[in-house]
Amino acid sequence: MGKILFLSMSCVLICAATALAADKQFETDTFKTSRGDLVITFLGHSTMMMSCEGKVIHIDPVAQFADYAKLPKADLILVTHEHSDHLDLKAISAIKTAKTEVVVTENAAKQVTGGIVMKNGDTKTIQGFKIEAVPAYNLVHMRSPGMPFHPKGVGNGYIVNFGDTRVYIAGDTENTSEMKKLRGIDIAFLPMNIPYTMTPEMVADAAKAFRPKILYPYHYGNTNTAKIIDLLKGEKDIEVRIRRMM
Repeated sequence: MGKILFLSMSCVLICAATALAADKQFETDTFKTSRGDLVITFLGHSTMMMSCEGKVIHIDPVAQFADYAKLPKADLILVTHEHSDHLDLKAISAIKTAKTEVVVTENAAKQVTGGIVMKNGDTKTIQGFKIEAVPAYNLVHMRSPGMPFHPKGVGNGYIVNFGDTRVYIAGDTENTSEMKKLRGIDIAFLPMNIPYTMTPEMVADAAKAFRPKILYPYHYGNTNTAKIIDLLKGEKDIEVRIRRMM
């Protein structure tokens, strides 16, 4: 009975994601994992939804990019940092239930009541998923001299382990040494929005170092996505996929 219920719940989530994509023209990709199908729905910018094994994970929910009243409720919400294009209390409220767990940075915790704080380098198992917090920060791009758009030690990227499939959501960052040392990443979301995050050259540099099997540039604004495809065209083991994530 439990197996039948689980399969039914998974079917409902997959069907809901598909219907949502059709209704709002959101794109979805599905991946086979050792824990069942992982469905990723691309909502826009750095905002997306993932469903696997009957659980729904929302990443950086922001109401500007979707009508959250129509989206499935969250079992888990991941917030990479406190900037308003990543942290929107209205969107969080629309998908949060009494059982929802919200992972936040220390700064984001000042706005999100009851959030689970993860610092750079932390690893926790939440809602049955192993989550690793990776530092996210600027090396070059500055708001003003000596003031990076994203200072070191403040923001997180997250690696979410769906059984044997490791998904890296980088957050707002550049091609840091910590990123380039990652290994075993199956799917990576890397930001490419000048001047706040990476240039296509920085994304290519990072991808060549840690070699994700599938790379999605996201949070890319007006950056020409054809550039990253060209920069990585010789890397046969890295598949670049472009989705509407401006």
